[in-house]
Amino acid sequence: MTTQELLIEEIKKAPEPVVKEVYDFLRFLREKGDEDSFDGLALSESSLAKDWLCREEDEAWKNL
Repeated sequence: MTTQELLIEEIKKAPEPVVKEVYDFLRFLREKGDEDSFDGLALSESSLAKDWLCREEDEAWKNL
């Protein structure tokens, strides 16, 4: 039996308040997963590149 099938069987046996709690938790995990995939650094790279990738910036950092 798959994990999904086992979960469905348990849900069928559980009282409604427990089923609601499980449902809320599954939704939370899905939304959390969406947030974990957010990569702000990658998204900001193109907008900051105009400041980072210039001759003046290279000159300022060349001795470090």
